[in-house]
Amino acid sequence: MTTIRTKTPAKHLILNCDDFGQSQAANVAIIHLLEENRVSSATIMPPAPAFGEAAAWCRRTGERRVGLHMTLTSEFEGFRWGSLSGAASLQDGSGYLHKTVEAFERHAAPRDVRQELQLQYEAVRRAGLHISHVDNHMGSLYGLATGRSYLPDILWRCSRWGLPFRLFRCIDPRDRFLASIPGAREALRKVVALADALGVPLPDYLLTHPYQVEPGETYDGFKQMLIRKLYELPEGVVETYIHPAADDAEMRRLIPSWEKRVWEYRLMLDDDFAYALSDAGVRLVDYAYVQAHRRKPRLRGAASLLGLLLPGGRGRTGAP
Repeated sequence: MTTIRTKTPAKHLILNCDDFGQSQAANVAIIHLLEENRVSSATIMPPAPAFGEAAAWCRRTGERRVGLHMTLTSEFEGFRWGSLSGAASLQDGSGYLHKTVEAFERHAAPRDVRQELQLQYEAVRRAGLHISHVDNHMGSLYGLATGRSYLPDILWRCSRWGLPFRLFRCIDPRDRFLASIPGAREALRKVVALADALGVPLPDYLLTHPYQVEPGETYDGFKQMLIRKLYELPEGVVETYIHPAADDAEMRRLIPSWEKRVWEYRLMLDDDFAYALSDAGVRLVDYAYVQAHRRKPRLRGAASLLGLLLPGGRGRTGAP
C-alpha cells in the first residue's frame, strides 16, 4: 500500500515589537530580542524620547528588520511627546500629540497629517536606518474612531517608498472583535484593492491581544493563551505585535501597561514559547518575506482608485 503524504499548510508568523524608541526600558528589551533572534522585527517611533538611542543601535549594527512606527498620538499622562512638524492641529493645548485616536481624528488637519508622515519617514532616513516596513501607533490612521481614515495617504506613500504596510488581507473568523464590526469586510476589501493596485505588500492576517493585564490574568494564563494561538494560526503570513520592555522604576511610574510589557519580554525568552513555535510548525519571518511573497502586480488605474478612496471622494489623481 502506498502512503500518501499530505503537505502541512505553511504557517508564517511575524512577531513585531512595537514602540522601539519609546523609552530606555523598551529599547533594552527590543534590542535584546532582536540580537537573540527571538522576534521577527521592530518598529521605531521618531517623535519618542528614546528614538536617538534606538536609531544609533540600528545604525551601528546595520539592523534591517526595523520598520517605521508612524506616531500621531501620545497616550500616557506623564510621558508625552510632540509632533516633528510642530503643527498646531496635531497637538493638544499642552503642546503634545493628542492622547486618543478620536481626538487626533477630530482635530488633525489632513495637510498637517501628510506633512508629519513625510517628516517621520525623513527622520529615520536621516538617522541612517534601512527601513523594512511601515505600521501605525494605536491605529490612528485607520479611521476607527470617527471614520476619518488616512489609509489611502499612507498606502500611496508606501508605494512611493517601496515598503510593505501593516494591514491584513483577511479577517480571521475567530477574531470576534474584527468580525463583529459592521461593514468591516467591505471596507477592508476596498483598502486591500488599493494596496494591490499600488503594489504595496501586506500580510494575510493580524492577531491582537489586550495591552494591559486583564482582571484575574496571570503570566501563566497569558502565556498559555498566546501558545494556543500558535497552534491555531491560519495558513499564510500572520502578524502579531507586542510591546516588550525591561522592568524598571521609570516605566512602572509612567506607563500604566508596564506589567503586560514586562510579561511580553519574558515570554519571548520563555523556553515553553520557543518549543511551541517549533512544535506547531510555525516559521518566524520578517517583512522581507512579505516584500518578496505578498506583493501583487501594480494595476493600471491605481491613481483613479486612490482618488475614489480619499476622504470626501474628491477623485484626486495626484499625491495626497
